[in-house]
Amino acid sequence: MSIEWFRDLVICISGLTFTAIIVLLAVLVLLIYKKTGRVLDSIEATSNTVYEISATVRDEVVKPIVQVAAVIRGISQGVDLAREFFRKKQ
Repeated sequence: MSIEWFRDLVICISGLTFTAIIVLLAVLVLLIYKKTGRVLDSIEATSNTVYEISATVRDEVVKPIVQVAAVIRGISQGVDLAREFFRKKQ
């Protein structure tokens, strides 16, 4: 056996080892991608739920409170204007 035979053997073993490593890394990346895809889907569903809840709260709670506050503010400004109008000037 000459040195060329050992060289060829080392090249073949290295090639098989690198190929196995690349295949294992590809499988690992695929598994991680699938798991993160599930997590991202879950996060998206949660954010959609939070959006729907906040939209419902805005429509059912905040808008009526703002409308009532605007009416109260308008009435108080009207009362202030009437008070100034009927106030005796000194």
